[in-house]
Amino acid sequence: MKTYEEIVKEYRKRRRDTVVDTLASGLSYMDEIAVETGLLEETGLWAELTESVTGLLPFVIISASEGSKVLLGRKPGITGIKDGAYRMVKTGAAMGVGAAVSGLTGFWAAIPVTMGVRALFDRYRSKALTGMRVQGRINRLKELNRFIRNEETEAEEMPVAIQPDGLAAEGTVQ
Repeated sequence: MKTYEEIVKEYRKRRRDTVVDTLASGLSYMDEIAVETGLLEETGLWAELTESVTGLLPFVIISASEGSKVLLGRKPGITGIKDGAYRMVKTGAAMGVGAAVSGLTGFWAAIPVTMGVRALFDRYRSKALTGMRVQGRINRLKELNRFIRNEETEAEEMPVAIQPDGLAAEGTVQ
């Protein structure tokens, strides 16, 4: 079982991943920021290139970070795939909602909305996992309770060997 310090370290690492993913999602709007500020014209090859690169950037960062954790042995392969898939779904949903908001109000509103959607995903997952852990502990306590009751009934049912002097023999229950 993990110690308290190990659990705290693990949660701090998760916060770092969240910051990296959020920054990468924010950078996906970099092409729109460059066009709005006049740094980049909306026509031409450069605009198309930056639009493609910034849209894929968060997913490349997620793949690289989860893949490196698996290759360095910090995570099992299955866990890395599940965590990477969750982070990609969370990022994709946040970027989709951000794109919709950006189309309606502008890209300045899209960045906080994107971060908010990511935070909602994390909050939901945290509560769901907490519920699963509590349910698992409840089930474990029920099993322990059943085990203790079975041992008590078995102890009561054990035959008592009485010696001629009226005392129970050693190793038997009286």
